[in-house]
Amino acid sequence: MSEKKDQEKEIYKRPSWDEYFLKIVDMVGSRGSCDRGRAGCVITRDRRIVATGYAGSPVGLPHCDEVGHEMHTVVNDDGTTSRHCIRTTHAEQNAICEAARMGIALEGGTLYCKMTPCYTCAKMIINAGIKRVVCAQDYHAGQRSKEIFQEAGVAYTLANEEMTEYEDQ
Repeated sequence: MSEKKDQEKEIYKRPSWDEYFLKIVDMVGSRGSCDRGRAGCVITRDRRIVATGYAGSPVGLPHCDEVGHEMHTVVNDDGTTSRHCIRTTHAEQNAICEAARMGIALEGGTLYCKMTPCYTCAKMIINAGIKRVVCAQDYHAGQRSKEIFQEAGVAYTLANEEMTEYEDQ
């Protein structure tokens, strides 16, 4: 009788490696000190975490959550404007810096992040030797990043078509 119950029980499905690391990205991002996204980043090599980072102010400087945002308006090529908080260092940048401080090579690694990296982060990712980027969501200003990933041979995976949006975008 118990054998029949066991067969009726739903079989547990383990998350894929991408799903697993993207869930960790959310937890890392919860440490962020800017409420415009609380972005996190996890860098792996051979399915092992080698560095993490979250969006936050440089060490020892005030956080957005404490003193407010440092907003700048950018005029895009098409004439539209977008607003960006520049007080914080991006999660991807902090993860790459953490690896550098610890002497950890990122060559051939995979970077997991909340949204498509910005153009500056994309260039750092390429120069760090990271070969794969997996994003939970898209980013409204991420098109150029996708283009240079392709040009540089960096595999790009978007796990979800959802677009990250901000209140004061």
